[in-house]
Amino acid sequence: MQALNIDINCDIGESYGERMVGNDSAIFPYISSASIACGYHGGDAYTIEKTIHLAKRFKVRIGAHPSYPDLQGFGRKRMNIDAEPLAAMIKYQVGALKSMTESQHLSLAYVKPHGALYNSMAENKDECYTVMKAIKDIDRDLSIMGLAGSLMQEVAFDLNMKFIAEAFADRAYDNNGKLVDRNQEGAVHHTIEQVNAQVESIVLHNCVKSISGKTIPVFADTLCIHGDNEFALELLKGLHAMFSEIGISIGNG
Repeated sequence: MQALNIDINCDIGESYGERMVGNDSAIFPYISSASIACGYHGGDAYTIEKTIHLAKRFKVRIGAHPSYPDLQGFGRKRMNIDAEPLAAMIKYQVGALKSMTESQHLSLAYVKPHGALYNSMAENKDECYTVMKAIKDIDRDLSIMGLAGSLMQEVAFDLNMKFIAEAFADRAYDNNGKLVDRNQEGAVHHTIEQVNAQVESIVLHNCVKSISGKTIPVFADTLCIHGDNEFALELLKGLHAMFSEIGISIGNG
């Protein structure tokens, strides 16, 4: 990856009913891609509509962010779902987000699975094929956003689907290049210093330090900040300041 331009995506639009998640309107000026929840872990219809409107206002690329059916656990509970019902769930979520996006005269650009589904797809080839084929059935031009260097990248290549390799600004990595379980101490970064150091390593040196200090190669097209991270806005402002200093622009072009 050329360290001249980098996409920043945010998992966003995750409020549901009276459960408020994140500070979406404040975050949008600092991102270039929005991975919008589709209703299964967060994101009711009105929240989705408002989030798409914000993406239109700030000229931010739109992606669908489908998950396992896990509103109570915010999509972070691993589930064993047979292929056919799982494919139907993905089509339902992506199809709804795509239609709502198009109703505002915009286009859905990519799909990024959420939470436990994302982590499972990075390891489970059958599940990965099931989900990606379902996405391709909706629209073969949709890109897949997934963990850089993982099984997801291999499957996308096999299915001739464009892959957007993702690295994480606010999550720790294990020695295998996967994300550290959220139940483990240190799994989530909360300070500008932590995030800036990790991002600088990824963008300029194509590597990241694991939680135990091992150097892991990472070649990424996009960086993720989680919208439900209570420090997301502060972290994004810190990234913008750092990028300005070292001459890196933000965008998905």
